[in-house]
Parts: sequence; structure tokens; C-alpha cells
Amino acid sequence: MKKLVGVAPWFFIVIWSSGFVVAKYAFADADAIFFLAIRLLLAAVILFLLTAALRQPLLLSREDLRASLLIGVSLHGLYLAGVWYAIELGAPAGLSSVITSMQPIIVSVLAVRLLGEPLTRRQIGGLVFGLFGVFLVVLPKLSKANGFTAESLAFLFLALAGSTIATLLQKKVGHSIPLMIGTTYQFAIAGVGMLVISLARGRTHFELTHTTFWTMAWAVLVTSIAAVLLLLWLLNQGSAAKVSSLLYLVPPMAVLQAFILFGERVTSLGILGIAMTALGVALVIRS
Repeated sequence: MKKLVGVAPWFFIVIWSSGFVVAKYAFADADAIFFLAIRLLLAAVILFLLTAALRQPLLLSREDLRASLLIGVSLHGLYLAGVWYAIELGAPAGLSSVITSMQPIIVSVLAVRLLGEPLTRRQIGGLVFGLFGVFLVVLPKLSKANGFTAESLAFLFLALAGSTIATLLQKKVGHSIPLMIGTTYQFAIAGVGMLVISLARGRTHFELTHTTFWTMAWAVLVTSIAAVLLLLWLLNQGSAAKVSSLLYLVPPMAVLQAFILFGERVTSLGILGIAMTALGVALVIRS
């Protein structure tokens, strides 16, 4: 179990950060919110069938259902839709990563008061060090912020609020929710909400191509089911501050994946930022 707890965070970082890369493929042939609605509803169906096949609980108490509603809307509604829609509006992926990576600072400060989790000086130093490293990684991209608007900025801050609320809720009221069926309800709640929004806006474009098929498959099976289950499991295993600090590694990992897949170059400043981010996360996790 100790080995699993040690390896799981790094596996989570790789698959979670791939979501920014997946977004780049998804927008060519589909509307962002409608794509996400289909993605979450498919993930809900698959996870429900998997839960039933494994003979896991299929029902939730009223309290757990209420908590799942709040977590689903926050994590999959506000955060996921906020980030994807902002990028669709033209916000650079690097700048989007910077804003959403401010979450660990907010969570760590609020967790002291709301969850009673202690925060050592070393953890504070690690959080600040990691945040500075993130800025170094994406700094070269900030000068290419063409298409960035006040509207996309508002959606990114909405996403930041969503991920912060979801993390705190999971630690405060979500620890008793059965992991698989709870996540199923969260997917379904957010998916139905996004579907209603898409229909109301008349934005339901989705062209089935090889790109959208494989993008949807990866988004459903990996970045939805595998990554979210792993995130919630990690939150149940460790403190909110330690788990949320892993999000610092998402922008650097996204940069590396973009380099591998799209040939986007990583500057020496970016490499320095990746090293600083890794060190900052290590300080938080090992404190």
C-alpha cells in the first residue's frame, strides 16, 4: 500500500495534465461544452456499469447524494467547463495553467481554518516555491497571449473557484461517499447540466471524426474515469494541502507533453521552472 500511495501521485500528474493537450484536439470538430457533456455522460454510464459489475454499492444516502451534487458541479462543472471554454475563447493553455495552479495556495490556507489541517513553514515555503516555478514554466507563453480577453479570464477564475471548492468539499463531507458510485453521480450531474446549457445556447456541434473519436475515448477513460477516481482516492489518503500541491506539476507536465506531441520547444527558463516546481511539491508532500 505504501508503494501505491507513493507512485499514484506521479501517475495522476501525467494523466491529469494530458487534459490540456486533449483540449487542443477537441475543439476543431466540436463545441467545448457539448463535447464535455457527452464526455461526462459516457463516463457516468461506463462507471455505473463497472460499479455494478464489481458489485459495489449503487445507492447513496441523502447526505452523500447532496455532497456528490456539490462536488460534481464544482469539479466537473465549474472547473472543467471553465478551463475548456476559456481555451476555446482563445486563452493560452499556459496562462490557463498558471491561474488554475493558484489553487494549492488557496486550498492550503483555507484548509487550516476549515479542515483544521496544520501547515508548516516548510510547506508554506514549498507552496510559494512551486508557484514561482509554475510562472517560470509558462512565462515564455505569456507574451503570446493573443485572443486572451476579460471573458476568458473570468471563466478561468470560475474554474479556479470550482477546483478549490471541490477539493475542500471532498475532504470535509466527501470522505464517506463510496468512491465509484459517488463519482458516477458526479459525472451524471455535471453532464446533464452541461447538456442543458448546450441545448439552451443552441451550441451542439459535434462531428464524429477519427480525431474526435480518439480524443473522446482518452477524455472519458483516462482523464475522466481514471484521473478523477485517482484524485478523489488521493484526497481520502492524504491532506488537502499535500494533494492539491500536486497540481503545481500539471503545467510543467503539460508543457513537456506539448513538446513531445506538437514539437513546442521548452526554454531553459522553463526547465528551471520545472525543477523548482518539483522541489516545491516535494517540500509540501514530505513535510
